[in-house]
Amino acid sequence: MSFGLPVGARALLKREIQRYLRRYTNTFAPPLITNVLYFSVFGVILGGRIDQIQGFDYIVFLLPGLVVLGMISNAFENASFSIFHGRWNEYIHETLTSPLSYSQMVAAYVVASALRGVLVGVLIAAIGVAFTLVNGQIATVTIAQPLYLAAFGLIVPTLFSGFGVIGGLLAEDFDHLTVMNQFILRPLVFFGAVFYSLETLPGVWRDLSLLNPMVYMVDGVRYGFLGYSDVDPCVSLVVLSALTIAVLFVDVQLFKRGYGLTD
Repeated sequence: MSFGLPVGARALLKREIQRYLRRYTNTFAPPLITNVLYFSVFGVILGGRIDQIQGFDYIVFLLPGLVVLGMISNAFENASFSIFHGRWNEYIHETLTSPLSYSQMVAAYVVASALRGVLVGVLIAAIGVAFTLVNGQIATVTIAQPLYLAAFGLIVPTLFSGFGVIGGLLAEDFDHLTVMNQFILRPLVFFGAVFYSLETLPGVWRDLSLLNPMVYMVDGVRYGFLGYSDVDPCVSLVVLSALTIAVLFVDVQLFKRGYGLTD
C-alpha cells in the first residue's frame, strides 16, 4: 500500500495506520456501538412512525448521512490526535528532522486518517444494511451511482483529515480536540440534512443550509447510494474538491512555518 508515496513517506504512513489498527477496539468499537444506537432509535423506532422521505424508507434515507458522520468524525479525530499527541510527547520532531518534504509529511498523515474514515464508513454501511435486512427492506438499499459514491467516499474523509491536521496544530490541550469534534463538527453534520431532506425546509432555511459544507457531503454520498440528491452532485463534488485542495495547501504551509510544531 504505497499510494504513490516515496519510501520515507510510506514509512510514516505505515506507522500512522498501524497506530490505530493495533488498537482496533478503540478505533472501531465506539462507532459500531454508536451507530447501532442511531439505527435502533432513529431508523427502527422513529422510522416506523415517519412517512417515507422522497420515496425512501426513513432508515434507508438515514444511512448515507450516518456514514458521512462516521467518516468525518474518525478522519478528523485521527489526524488531530496524531498531530497533537506527537507535539505533546515531542516525537513529532523526529518527523520534522527527517528528509521528507512538508507535503510528504502532510500526505502521510492525511492518507492514514482518510483511510480510517473510509474503513469506519464501510463498517457503518454494513450496520445499516443489517438493520434494513432485519426490517425486511434490503431490496431498497442499493449503490445507484458507484462512481459518485467512490468519489465522495474519498474526498469527504480526505477533507476532514486535512481539517484534523489544522486542529492538531491549533489545539493547546486534549480538551480542545474534544471541543472541535463534539461541539463544532457534529452540530454542523446534524444540520447538514442527515435526518431530513432539504426539500422539507422553508425557502430561507433551505438557502441558509446551502452555506453548510456538510450538506454537500451528505447529499453527495446519498446520491451515490440512492440516486437521489437535493443539490446537483457535480456542484457538490466541485465545491468539496476545491475546499479540499485549499485545506491541504494550508496544511503544508503551516508545516513549512512550523506553526504549533516548534517552540
